[in-house]
Amino acid sequence: MHISSFFLELRSAYQAELDDLTFDSEGRNVLQKRLSEKRQVLGFLLQLMDLNPELVAVVLHEAFHFTAPAVMDHFLTHSDDELLAWGAVQQALIIEPWAQPLVDQILQEPMGEWFMTVAAALEYMHHKPLSAANRPPEAEKDDDEQQGDATHAQTPEDGGARIEDDDEQDAHARDEAGNDWLADQGFDRKD
Repeated sequence: MHISSFFLELRSAYQAELDDLTFDSEGRNVLQKRLSEKRQVLGFLLQLMDLNPELVAVVLHEAFHFTAPAVMDHFLTHSDDELLAWGAVQQALIIEPWAQPLVDQILQEPMGEWFMTVAAALEYMHHKPLSAANRPPEAEKDDDEQQGDATHAQTPEDGGARIEDDDEQDAHARDEAGNDWLADQGFDRKD
C-alpha cells in the first residue's frame, strides 16, 4: 500500500497538532483538557475545516473504532480530488457515542462529509505506524541510501555528524511543524 502525498502531508500536520496539545509548559499531560476545550468551540473551528482540516480533526481524536482496515488502507491511496464518499468510509468504522453529536454538527456543514472522511483517515493513520512501504518514493530512496548508517555512532570521517534514524526525523519534523504553526500564529520561533 502506498499512502498518497495528500494524506502523508496531513498525517504529519495532524500529529504535530496532537503533540502541541499534549503537554503544557510545565510538562504535564493536558491533552484531554485541551481537546475538551476545542470540542466546546467546534462551531468556530468549522470555519477552518477545508483549509486546515488537521486543526479541526483533533476534536474527533479517539472517536472512531475501525472495523474494516482494508477499506481504510485503500482509502489512504487516494488523492484529495478522488476521495471516497463519507458513506463508504463510514461503513469501515464505528463512531463512539460521545462523538456522535460532534459528527452530526459537522455533517450539517457544506464540506462536512468531505471533512469527516479526512478526519477518519487522519485518526486511522495516527494509530497505524508508517512503514517503509507507506512512505513516498523519495523517502524510500533516502532510506536505501541511509540504510545501516542510522545506527552507527559519530565518526571523524563524517565530521561528527550522524544520520538521524526514522524516529528522530519524525520528531524533528513534528517540532518544525509545531514551530511553523506557532510562528504563523504570531509567536516567536523556538530555537
